[in-house]
Amino acid sequence: MNTRRKPLLPVITFVVLSALQLGGLTAFAQGPGPGQRIPLPPIPLKGDTTHTLSKHFAPASTAKKAPDAKGFIQRWLVLEPVKKDIVRNNIFTDNYLRTTFSADNFSSDYTTIPKNGETVNVGNQALKWYALDSKSFNVNLYHFTYAINKPKYGILVWLVTIIDCPEEIQNVRMAAGCNSGSMWWLNGQEALLLSGDRDMIADNGTSGRLTLKKGRNIIRGGVINGPGMANFCVRFLDETGSPVKNLSIRYD
Repeated sequence: MNTRRKPLLPVITFVVLSALQLGGLTAFAQGPGPGQRIPLPPIPLKGDTTHTLSKHFAPASTAKKAPDAKGFIQRWLVLEPVKKDIVRNNIFTDNYLRTTFSADNFSSDYTTIPKNGETVNVGNQALKWYALDSKSFNVNLYHFTYAINKPKYGILVWLVTIIDCPEEIQNVRMAAGCNSGSMWWLNGQEALLLSGDRDMIADNGTSGRLTLKKGRNIIRGGVINGPGMANFCVRFLDETGSPVKNLSIRYD
């Protein structure tokens, strides 16, 4: 009798292990719960040859704009990409990012406000500024560079926006996500550095405590990427971790 039962043991063991493995994969696919990623817009199909900014962006108007319902800032001045010879994203150390953003800078004055349509020189590259409203919570730089027929990979993109506060707001934190590396400044001071080869996850990094001044505050950002998508999102969180929405956004 025992010799007939033995062949069943490997079968039972296989079934149990398979069930455990499937359960583990299912749990992994569900993500980390409260920290789940906010869904991103789809990557354009290879057959999409329209190169149209209006699919994902609208020209920014001179009227002030509020953050979206979750506090994300969707109005930015976006500079055409600085072409970089980057073949992999694991080179984005803190030192690499600080050195590169300092060297490939359109202005050493981090409170400079560029003009919409203005052309500036970065090294030997003449690049144009666009004032845009993103139609999504995240600003997809892959879609931007594709639409204007510029390089999509191996790029550094500069960003500027202005937020107006009706009163001073203390102890806020800048929260950002990006693909792959980025640096952010508030009113000329470094606020946040996101190094490494990152995926775009909302609030992937948060700054120390900051103060938003009453009136005008200037945000400068730089996003850098080699192969793959390039995108980012930025918002401010108050002391309780809630989005700061009592702001208005403009580009001039």
